[in-house]
Amino acid sequence: MKQSLTRRAMLGALGTAVAATAGCQSPGTGSDSGGETGAQSGSTGAAAQSDSVYTGVYREVADAVVSIRVYAEDSRGGQGSGFLIDDEHIVTNEHVVEGGDEYYIRFADTGWRSASVVGADVYSDLAVLRIGATPDVTPLSFAEAEPTVGTEVVAIGNPFGLSGSVSAGIVSGVDRTLQSANNFSIADAVQTDAPVNPGNSGGPLVTLDGEVVGVINSGGGDNVAFAISAPLAQRVVPSLIQTGDYDHPYMGVGLQSVSPRVAEANNLDPGSGVYITRVVGDGPAAGVLQGSDGETMISGTAIPTGGDVVRQMDDTPTPTRQVLGSFLALETSPGQTVDVLVERDGAQETVELTLGTRPEP
Repeated sequence: MKQSLTRRAMLGALGTAVAATAGCQSPGTGSDSGGETGAQSGSTGAAAQSDSVYTGVYREVADAVVSIRVYAEDSRGGQGSGFLIDDEHIVTNEHVVEGGDEYYIRFADTGWRSASVVGADVYSDLAVLRIGATPDVTPLSFAEAEPTVGTEVVAIGNPFGLSGSVSAGIVSGVDRTLQSANNFSIADAVQTDAPVNPGNSGGPLVTLDGEVVGVINSGGGDNVAFAISAPLAQRVVPSLIQTGDYDHPYMGVGLQSVSPRVAEANNLDPGSGVYITRVVGDGPAAGVLQGSDGETMISGTAIPTGGDVVRQMDDTPTPTRQVLGSFLALETSPGQTVDVLVERDGAQETVELTLGTRPEP
């Protein structure tokens, strides 16, 4: 990551650039071993004299960011981050709270408080906690629009139990696809080069205006980290608060972006679109879409043939699997019927597909 003098002026402890998954950290480190203090580092003191733009966003956001501790009867547990979105609800990752029996949160200037899980969704890796009372802090708001690549952002959370840490970077990419349960994927993720480490999970990725553009999910090393996008969170979180879960739209197909080899084997021109490898027998697409029914060898590799290629869904072109996934996740709901433009046997036709609900994990 570029190391400018401006970034080094950040307030608070910078997250290290260690390649790591930003998952739920074991509670063996952090505040229990002296790694945290009662207040988040850098919130007061001499550093408050800094004129850094990062100091400004830290002051605006940090008080709404919490540490989360999770305990389980089998002695497992962990810790992560979260942030307040209204007067009683805290957003975090599903993988932070998964498997827990007791949950505790702590704001910058408070002790630990008991919390309960009101809803969790493994397919978006989002969860919501409820607490009985909050200190006088301003909740955070999700950004209305997707960030542009190059937007400066900061990640605030508790890497390795170091509460109130901030790291800076840019939005490196948007519309990324992350792995989820049951071979499904999380669409529309935000990529950043802001350093993210274990314990950052569930914390906010915010612009310099203090708007949340994503919920930090994972870091893969080489300055590559990801966050669940604000548009997806804005669809999922209200449902988690109201009903405790969220129903994702479901096509019932296996998908892959058209690669050069798939294009060659299936005589596709242009070599783009989303290839259907299989259709689930009792899924929504059964009898509507066609999966691969053969294969051909190219350079010693078996390439699937005979499947439909999805070119467009409603008015949205689908040149890649990522674009199709984002359309489904952000623009559709279970029970909705969409027009699907497919290329089949060398010709294009439009079919109607009524979406189902993604199976329980």
